[in-house]
Amino acid sequence: MATAPTAPARHSRNRRKASASLTLHGGLVVMAFVAAFPILWIAYISLGADKFDYQHPGRILDRPSLSNYGHVLTDTGFGTWMLNSVIVAFGTTVVGVLIAASAGYAVSRIRFLGRGTLMYTFLLTQMFPVAVLMVPLYKIMANLGLLDTYAGLIVIYCSTAVPYCAWLLKGYFDTIPVDIDEAGRIDGLSPFGTFWRLVVPLARPGLSVAAFYTFITAWGEVAYASHFMLSENKYTLAVGLQTYVSQFNSQWNYMAATSVLIALPAALVFYVVQKHLVAGLTAGGTKS
Repeated sequence: MATAPTAPARHSRNRRKASASLTLHGGLVVMAFVAAFPILWIAYISLGADKFDYQHPGRILDRPSLSNYGHVLTDTGFGTWMLNSVIVAFGTTVVGVLIAASAGYAVSRIRFLGRGTLMYTFLLTQMFPVAVLMVPLYKIMANLGLLDTYAGLIVIYCSTAVPYCAWLLKGYFDTIPVDIDEAGRIDGLSPFGTFWRLVVPLARPGLSVAAFYTFITAWGEVAYASHFMLSENKYTLAVGLQTYVSQFNSQWNYMAATSVLIALPAALVFYVVQKHLVAGLTAGGTKS
């Protein structure tokens, strides 16, 4: 007959559990600090009125100022950059999610020739770095007359976001029972009607993750926007940000203030879709 553990044994186990919990929480605190420090530092630097205050951070505590934000909002092209970024980011999000959702649903539900090849082709496109793709994409955009246009940049960003989102949504659609599609067909819905009316509402968590990823891809991208948007009135925020730093002049205070302003819309989008993010990211891991 088993005997109850002695008091010293219980105390030893409790100490080990407390030590493991303390180590875990300590590690989480350190990682959270490492992740948050660059953001907090940029926000702090943005309060320095002089462009050299970043070299002497102690001065900012003595005379913090919001003058950098005032200058960025009123004396630069920030409004135009913001509008351009909103057009490109939301255009990419809408078009990219529609294409990715359609592709993911088709691969999840329809058994057609080349189904597996299509998905692995999507995966293959993710393996090429931007430096390799820049020249051929520039030539293609030039031949199509899409250089320096919103549509051209949206197409480029969709080519980056759609492959990943198609894989993500395919995994999510796999978790939705096929019986729902069959019920829709019995009720007289077309394949597209079944997808739009029945499956899409159930896939909102997965669609939210795809939309967030697509939005962030377009919102903060620099390389393509720098080379494909040639007119100053077409600059996005990421490109406009570079105008503060040149070979002979570096206005890090304005750059820091603009960085904070750029981050606010992305944080707002994250706040809106956050309740769906965890469900959307984990649902595709297993098939119910």
